[in-house]
Amino acid sequence: MSIVRIGLDLAKYVFEVHGVDIHGKVVLRKRLRRDAVSTFFANLPKCLIGMEASNGAHYWARTLKALGHEVRLISPQFVKPYVKSNKNDQNDAEAICEAISRPSMRFVPPKSADQLTMQAVHRIRQRLIGDRVRLVNQIRGLLSEHGIVVARDIAQLRRRLVEIVGDSAEELGDLLRSLMRELHVELTELDTRIKSFDLRLREIFRDSEQCQRLGKIEGIGPVTATALVAAVGDRSSFKNGRQFAAWLGLVPKQQSSGGRQRLFGISKRGDRYLRTLLIHGARAALARAGGKQDPRSVWLGKLRLRRHPNVAAVALANKNARIVWAMLSGNENYEMQRSVGSAA
Repeated sequence: MSIVRIGLDLAKYVFEVHGVDIHGKVVLRKRLRRDAVSTFFANLPKCLIGMEASNGAHYWARTLKALGHEVRLISPQFVKPYVKSNKNDQNDAEAICEAISRPSMRFVPPKSADQLTMQAVHRIRQRLIGDRVRLVNQIRGLLSEHGIVVARDIAQLRRRLVEIVGDSAEELGDLLRSLMRELHVELTELDTRIKSFDLRLREIFRDSEQCQRLGKIEGIGPVTATALVAAVGDRSSFKNGRQFAAWLGLVPKQQSSGGRQRLFGISKRGDRYLRTLLIHGARAALARAGGKQDPRSVWLGKLRLRRHPNVAAVALANKNARIVWAMLSGNENYEMQRSVGSAA
């Protein structure tokens, strides 16, 4: 068998393999158990292997690359158009094999084990922050049922909870006061856990030379820098900075036809977490730019005068994303004058 391309449909225990030769003729269809995958591909001549970027895909990409194969990860949304008839594991493997053969196809950058570990810290921290938001909203809702309205500021809620728990004159029953005391303890525990993950991210930031360089960009701090390094694996997967910004969903959504261009708001594709960090960082940079006379702050001031603050924040986030790509792809340091000069 002269296999040149394989589509591998991943699963927890049973994997489907679909292989074709140089002419596109099917020469291999096989079902493998999880423990037999490495042995099978170790005895196979080197070829191109495609997989959907799903759970465990980055692990198998590293494993198969170590065996000498070329591996490409593809987004599931780009595989779906190539699925023939009904969806099943065999048809999925065939569709993957066909999709990776397209010369204009876009692939997902693979991640190393260190990047996945760094990303795990962000994912757990993000989940804890979501738990805290839900808890705060529940506390505010329960208190409002008893005529106690607390502002949405979490700092004010913390102060008000301390008063409610410690003030016996408050017009609350003993049972509700006991419940508020338990919720206050839960909120404190979540705050402590989130702070511990913030410290871990700062330690990663201090130990990573790439993160240190990205942290010098206005609007990018330790959290955003570590998240970007964790998410961006092979920088060569993006031809330029605009493609990287488009991958993050920071470019206009387009619906053009008949030679007429129609642009809308940002596409919001890609990782919402990264996009949110970049935009919030850009808002902070715009707020700090007022009154400063350095070239970048002057440029930001002019930008804010011309456009709405939200539009200016997204524009700065887009620009920061392009700068990040240039720094990571060229292994360069941040130079403010170059970034402002390119925007003039």
